[in-house]
Amino acid sequence: MQKNAPFYDAIAAEMGYGRMMDFDTFIAWGAWDGPAGVALTKPFDEKQATVGNGTMVALQAQDKEQVHRLHEIALSNGGSDEGAPGPRGEADENGNVFYASYFRDPDGNKLNAFCMVNEG
Repeated sequence: MQKNAPFYDAIAAEMGYGRMMDFDTFIAWGAWDGPAGVALTKPFDEKQATVGNGTMVALQAQDKEQVHRLHEIALSNGGSDEGAPGPRGEADENGNVFYASYFRDPDGNKLNAFCMVNEG
């Protein structure tokens, strides 16, 4: 758990957050009165932590530039690329497009940074 803390410290810092809880078996990033946070925990059943197949954490970015920065931060902190930043899918009737990047943390957990942008 501690070995991946710097990866999440860097991601959280870009999003304007820090550690809100920090224990031997649990680290959480976010704000007490903010949106959902992210946590690394020692499994309660004391078995080895594993990567969830079909599981992904989505991080809402402020804009396209932050989507790019989060992707770069992830890769420069031991993460791996799962999809470069860019638009995904077609624009809706108002010209809004889902803009995202995909990456994995050093243990292989999948994350995505996204925002909606108006391309119309």
